[in-house]
Amino acid sequence: MQQRSSAGVTGAYAIVTCLFFAWGFITSLVDPLVAAVKGVFHLSDLEAQLSAFAFFIAYGVMSLPGAVILSRIKSVPSVILSLGMMVVGCLIMLLAANMAIYPIVLLGLFVLASGITVLQVAANPLSAALGSPQRSHFRLTFSQAFNSLGTFIGPYLGATLFLKGVEVKEGTVNTAAVRAASLAGIDRAFFWIAGLIILIAIMIWASRQLISASAPPPQHETAQVGIAATIAEAVASPWALFGGLAIFLYVGAEVSIGTQMALFLNSTKVWDVTLESAGKYVSLYWGGAMVGRLVGSALLTRVPAPRLLAVFTGIACLLCLFVFSVGGISGGWAALSIGLFNSIMFPVIFTITLERSTASEESTSGFLCFSIVGGALMPLLVGLVSGHTSYVTAFVVPAICYAILFAFALAAHRARTHLRDEPAVATIH
Repeated sequence: MQQRSSAGVTGAYAIVTCLFFAWGFITSLVDPLVAAVKGVFHLSDLEAQLSAFAFFIAYGVMSLPGAVILSRIKSVPSVILSLGMMVVGCLIMLLAANMAIYPIVLLGLFVLASGITVLQVAANPLSAALGSPQRSHFRLTFSQAFNSLGTFIGPYLGATLFLKGVEVKEGTVNTAAVRAASLAGIDRAFFWIAGLIILIAIMIWASRQLISASAPPPQHETAQVGIAATIAEAVASPWALFGGLAIFLYVGAEVSIGTQMALFLNSTKVWDVTLESAGKYVSLYWGGAMVGRLVGSALLTRVPAPRLLAVFTGIACLLCLFVFSVGGISGGWAALSIGLFNSIMFPVIFTITLERSTASEESTSGFLCFSIVGGALMPLLVGLVSGHTSYVTAFVVPAICYAILFAFALAAHRARTHLRDEPAVATIH
């Protein structure tokens, strides 16, 4: 009976881990999608980056409501609700691809990301809880490794499906057949994603009793506090504000680079390869982050977190400045390697802020998740800069972001920490 129970918990954990892969895969599809809609709908860089805006603005809109939803109902209903929202988002994307209407694409991305946001809030504590308490951090880290695997695979498959024959360089025109093929690729991708989500939802529902028995109890105190009070408490802490700014800039820089990477490598000033080939190389950017998380986890056992963050943010800033100054083939490889140094930034910024914030852990954590909205706003700025100058010049924007993050790391090294009984574990956006 004990072995059967253990096997059941392991099976439930495996199902929950599939969720991490799914949202990593879907999130990374935004990168080739930005390049695809630019060519298919004849958009400017700023207009194409509205796709990233529509997706990541959901974090700002839904992060704190998602926490309240989880606090008022159990984990399994929260997961099922989030998966349902994701399926609706996929269906809207199917409609958008068949009608070839860009605003509907934006709506679909927002609904899809809203579901992913609620899912992240619910799935992280579930992953940690499904098994022995002594191995909770290992389980969450292992699940997040599958998230990284999803972000590695997504851009390659997305480029294959979305970007075949698509051109975005000035003076080029996409034929009706190329546009139709790109839209058909978007249609196929989100059709199969919807099917995968439904399958996972069925498995979650079938395992609901086992998962619910292992899940952490709802935090009714958080529900009673509400969203406004959570934000008010967080902004009263200077370090919560500083950490929120750091998350805003980090996610903004990472997403800006990722969503413009295919366009950047495709440009004549860099590699001048086809857009499809450029889109496939974006996998190396996210693959670097996957490798960096493994290496960074080992380094963090020997190097203080603020010091390692300073090294990684400093190198990322220098790489951006190298791209800005040099461009060309070497600039393309430098841009792709930035992903390696992005790797540890989110969880390290998250935990550094929790250790130094005078606000409660729940309020600080909620505010930091809200700050992921930087992934919506910074790409618009980068798109505006690249549209008026070039993709190479636009790297000055993430360079400034990383320079401020370097200052954050130096300040964190000198700041006093506040001891907490059980530090929260940062999710990967």
